[in-house]
Amino acid sequence: MSLYISSLNSGSNGNCYYIGNDKEAVLVDAGLSCRETEKRMARSGLSMQTVQAIFVSHEHSDHIRGIANLARKYQLPIYITAKTLQNSRLTIADHLVKSFIGHQTFQIGDLIVSTFPKFHDAVEPHSFMVSYNAINVGIFTDIGNVCENLINHFKQCQAAFLESNYDDELLERGTYPFFLKNRIRGGMGHLSNEQALNLFKVHRSPHLSHLLLSHLSKNNNNAVMTQQLFQEQATNVKVVIASREVETPVFKIVAESEILFTEQSRVQQL
Repeated sequence: MSLYISSLNSGSNGNCYYIGNDKEAVLVDAGLSCRETEKRMARSGLSMQTVQAIFVSHEHSDHIRGIANLARKYQLPIYITAKTLQNSRLTIADHLVKSFIGHQTFQIGDLIVSTFPKFHDAVEPHSFMVSYNAINVGIFTDIGNVCENLINHFKQCQAAFLESNYDDELLERGTYPFFLKNRIRGGMGHLSNEQALNLFKVHRSPHLSHLLLSHLSKNNNNAVMTQQLFQEQATNVKVVIASREVETPVFKIVAESEILFTEQSRVQQL
């Protein structure tokens, strides 16, 4: 009774996150080509045949590049808001379009997918939490600010993909034009390392086992530094950098009750 998660890619060059149980799965965003998505899943021992739906966070190209081809090839329903679909200019068959609004939940096989609005410079941006058998996995990227929606969902997670996009000092000293720096850090762009770390320190669940730091900037962040920053506060949480070049390993996320049962069994054996 577990969930399996992997980041197939995370960054401004493409975003795609896999969450599934033993029978079915969903993708959140599909910013890689259809072929590249298939290739990375195959390398991880995952199959597109288990994917039952794609949930779209917003219309930026690094989140939707592969959606039309994946939907057509596998006849996958695409969960997307009406304005996001309009602004994305995606060509998706009508019968595959599943429109949603914020705070809706959907059942995909035995998976429950919850949606909530977020701050980002897109027309109707949303984040998601995928739940199964008392296990919650959050997909929290492309967020300009830490809002109550984010806090409330993050508190419930056993695992999360959490944006840690930029280091304040690296962004300030970097070569980006002033308007772009302000777009990134202005409350409708991305979360900084400091913002993400504060969310992690203050609001994480005692049951959080995996944190996949996501959407790191190529120019305004440093993966080694960021992982060390979080690892110092991690205690029993496994901290992983979601790469912008390759897929992460597939991680098995279990419910707290299963962890307790395993620990009790080990004690009895001793």
